[in-house]
Amino acid sequence: MLTTLLRPTEGTASICGYDILKNDREVRKHISYVPQDMAVDIKLTGRENVLFYTNLYGVNNPKDRADEPLSVMELSDRADDLTRTYSGGMRRRLELAQALIHQPEVQFLDEPTLGLDVAARRRIWEHISALKKTGMTIFVTTHYMDEADQHCERVGIISKGKIVALGFPSALKARLMKDIITVTIDGECNGVTELGIRGIEYLGCKGSDISFTAEKGREALPIIADIMVRDGILIRQMALREPTLDDVFLLAVAYSRQQSFS
Repeated sequence: MLTTLLRPTEGTASICGYDILKNDREVRKHISYVPQDMAVDIKLTGRENVLFYTNLYGVNNPKDRADEPLSVMELSDRADDLTRTYSGGMRRRLELAQALIHQPEVQFLDEPTLGLDVAARRRIWEHISALKKTGMTIFVTTHYMDEADQHCERVGIISKGKIVALGFPSALKARLMKDIITVTIDGECNGVTELGIRGIEYLGCKGSDISFTAEKGREALPIIADIMVRDGILIRQMALREPTLDDVFLLAVAYSRQQSFS
């Protein structure tokens, strides 16, 4: 909706002082959008892809202007190669170059590191961080909570179309005020849910790992172990740690079914 591609069912918003409903054309002049799916033509060179966007945005001196974003994204030495020869990370950087051609003030990135290897993901975030330092406002959607925790100044968690948690990553984690206990059992964790003990909450399970939150983690460890052993569950390992943004996400989504986490 903020990119003006969808109209809100109610309410409105403004970007750079322009209403997204009344001044959608003006909004588009000040923003750029990089979709989740690759938006480059593999039959063109990197430079030709960027030049195509200079025409879309009506940029003056297109050939000169195309050089700068290609350089910023470290693609100058491959600018005249066909995009089909680019790696996934290079294609994503080319998309960022295309999105910078009209010097936007606000940028929207939809899953910018999806499908990339660790090295390519790190490089993309280095470029995003560099853009942020220029004063650009950047909205990012991601399912990688570690990336949001490390790179984003504010994080919003959405469940079923509603924001269920919003704030600084450190503040969201501190709001839990609980330790995380992960129990690895023998076999799948199907059927294991609440323990019925005050101060210990079931967080979720994946594979053979079951997670709980506890106000006093060290005291909760033997209690959880006793209950599970009594129920005939073989415990292979128990671990105690501080909460991560992944834990905040799971708990916020769970709480949203009853009330807002924020």
